[in-house]
Amino acid sequence: MSIKIYLLTFLTMLSAYALSSINFEKIIRKNKVIETRILYLILSFALGILLTNFFLTFIPEDI
Repeated sequence: MSIKIYLLTFLTMLSAYALSSINFEKIIRKNKVIETRILYLILSFALGILLTNFFLTFIPEDI
């Protein structure tokens, strides 16, 4: 269970770092700063969870 928490934390931060390279200002309407930040958080959490589940399929359960 503890490896899942560490992996989730690491991959969520990694996905947030990767999403920081995308210029959301060209996609989102002007004066929607709060909505853009919420979208950024949701996308980073979603990518972190998806990547965690993907990597956990390759790790044996007895670790």
